[in-house]
Amino acid sequence: MNADVSWPADTSEAWARVLRMQTKLHQWATTDPGRRFDDVFNLVYDPGFLVAAWNRVAGNKGGRTAGVDGIAPRSVPPEKVHGMLAELRESVKRGEFVPERVRQKSIPKANGKVRKLGIPTMTDRIVQASLKLVLEPIFEADFQPSSYGFRPRRRAQDAIAEIHFYASRGYVQVFEADITACFDEIDHDALMQRVRARIVDKRVLRLVRGFLRAGVLSEDGVNRDTYTGTPQGGILSPLLANIALSVVDEHFQRKWDALGPQWSRTKHQRAGGATMKLVRYADDFVVLVRGTREDADALWDEVAAVLAPMGLRLSAEKTTVTHIDTGFDFLGWHIQRRRIRGHGGKTAIYTYPSRKSLASIRDKVRTLTRRASHRTLADLLRRLNPTLRGWCAYFQHGVVKHLFSYLDRFAFWRIVGWLKKRHPKLNMRTLVRRLLPRWQIRAEGIEFFRAWQVPVTRYRYRGTRIPNPWASVTA
Repeated sequence: MNADVSWPADTSEAWARVLRMQTKLHQWATTDPGRRFDDVFNLVYDPGFLVAAWNRVAGNKGGRTAGVDGIAPRSVPPEKVHGMLAELRESVKRGEFVPERVRQKSIPKANGKVRKLGIPTMTDRIVQASLKLVLEPIFEADFQPSSYGFRPRRRAQDAIAEIHFYASRGYVQVFEADITACFDEIDHDALMQRVRARIVDKRVLRLVRGFLRAGVLSEDGVNRDTYTGTPQGGILSPLLANIALSVVDEHFQRKWDALGPQWSRTKHQRAGGATMKLVRYADDFVVLVRGTREDADALWDEVAAVLAPMGLRLSAEKTTVTHIDTGFDFLGWHIQRRRIRGHGGKTAIYTYPSRKSLASIRDKVRTLTRRASHRTLADLLRRLNPTLRGWCAYFQHGVVKHLFSYLDRFAFWRIVGWLKKRHPKLNMRTLVRRLLPRWQIRAEGIEFFRAWQVPVTRYRYRGTRIPNPWASVTA
């Protein structure tokens, strides 16, 4: 496979080149499920792929964070980018590029524990991003529609919509799976075996294994080798995790396909058999069961046996079996079957923010509206508005109108409290007249985001009709 060595004139030209090549890779992989790609290393150091990779790395939220090299991508002056990429290209092309250790950083979790992120160096991030641009369209041809996390044009709302769809059709037993330290315990050999099912280019395989075994510089300054897992925080890690966890998707898809069409599944159900549907988002997944509690309980051993070859284990404390009438939390949502008021005992599946999600947004609003958190009201609104807007955009497809009104009132009065603390000598009437005309909060042209005004709409279940980015691109 020959790659054009010319440098693109700008970022848009780079992305156009990448999309054309990705479309070919995806079509080849889709047309021939047994095809193994043996000449894709040239694309990893193709100028177009490197420019697109740099665009993604510099634009990421982590672009301000440095790895063990001490260089944050956004700190690189624009005039030096081309020279840096040209030097990196030659290093990769000659086979001299060697991944460096990732810098470990602990991020506190809501449950009091910490999530350990691995921050790669700037050059490692660029090569990982380019490598992902090459590998993703190939493996997307194999991924099952039941997987939604870290995949192009798929989102958490799609996973919730699928759960709603099947739970409304009698899949009422829910096996909630939790994998112990998934990103830390993936077996490298088992993962590489799955990568080799599609990629036989030894230079690419060497790069992937190099990133897996690069090692970690811990927060206490100790270098540690990595024999299992793929570091959270790496650009390539979500794709590798999906490749590893697709063993679960494939297992349940085989069981689903074995039952045949809908009439055959219905016949199986009437005979007392169970049918199961998996919904997975990264390392979080549930199995919806149309059957008995015993059918759902049997999944403990079945899922454990599927995960074991990948070096993964179910968490005995967090993996549970529940009924849809009791409800369960998934991806920040609470999903439960409840009676519809005024409909004579009829029931429906309700989806709304979990208690943890509501408590989380309340805590964020409290933190942002502390007295010393901002110098001016405009500064406060610049930080608060995106937080409220993002939370409402995520949950606007659920039963949330009352919660949006509640959140709006809560945030409004927190801002009023912040203003009172900033102006302790003003009584409430004077404060409203001077700073809250007609009870409207605005400053320097920025208006307070009103959560209650966000429209609540039903999310359309897209099923297997979710298009990928390469379906409409001309190769």
